[in-house]
Amino acid sequence: MDSADLRIFEAVARLGGMGRAAATLNTVQSNVTTRIRVLEQRLGTPLFHRHSSGVSLTPAGQRLLPYATRIATLLAEARRAVADDGTPQGRLTLGSLETAAALRLPRILAAFAQAHPAVDLTLNTGTSAELVAQVLDHRVDGAFVAGPVRHPELTETPMFREEMVLVTAPSLRGWDDLRLKRDVKIVVFRAGCSYRARLEAALAEHGVVGVRIIEFGTVEGILGCVAAGIGVTMLPRAVIDAVWRDGKLALHALPARDRHVETVFVQRTDAFACSAMAAFLAMAAPAPLRTAAAAE
Repeated sequence: MDSADLRIFEAVARLGGMGRAAATLNTVQSNVTTRIRVLEQRLGTPLFHRHSSGVSLTPAGQRLLPYATRIATLLAEARRAVADDGTPQGRLTLGSLETAAALRLPRILAAFAQAHPAVDLTLNTGTSAELVAQVLDHRVDGAFVAGPVRHPELTETPMFREEMVLVTAPSLRGWDDLRLKRDVKIVVFRAGCSYRARLEAALAEHGVVGVRIIEFGTVEGILGCVAAGIGVTMLPRAVIDAVWRDGKLALHALPARDRHVETVFVQRTDAFACSAMAAFLAMAAPAPLRTAAAAE
């Protein structure tokens, strides 16, 4: 068993078919089929169930897959480490909450791209739960998520502190009006959004239960729906300041203990600290953190 065999095994498992893996690996299907068969013979057990629509992992294959994925990740990091001469360059894939991407990151990303043109930067957006999973699975190098995370395999660095507010149409005067409504809808991002969980908890604390959920994928969609009086939401105040001042929305304070949310940057504790990531964090970190890093 060698790394090349495990790379082929991982591709077949991830894509669910020998032919699909062959196309991704730029080889012929017969080569993939032969390598998998040889690997199974060496290990003395089948790794895949073959069926008409492709393949699926056997119990033995399921046990092998995490090791194959880990080895592939280590080899990729080894190549990055060898190529890293201290100059920020190469690929850097980051994740971010929709709100942070819209509010906090444009200035940082523009400055970083100008300062380090040799870095190919990609930004994926999603919910906190999705982004944490992507960091753990090595699909992104780091992500801005709502804290605290407190995961043993992750480090988290405080970045931004947001003031959260309840957002409604102007016709609603606040929590008392919500308690009197028979049919309260919340307009939120999909499941896994930490703001959504906080809103549901705050509503329950104020006696508003049995809410119905409307999901949107963008901040603009959520705010448009709330302004139309369809439902209520919870978002950082800074995201909606301009719309609020136009009189299209009403903002209502949250209890002190729920009012602030810290956005943190999470990375795997065992990840290779490449020069591109170091340069990005030096530019993105809040002023006190940048000062401390310079002093070191």
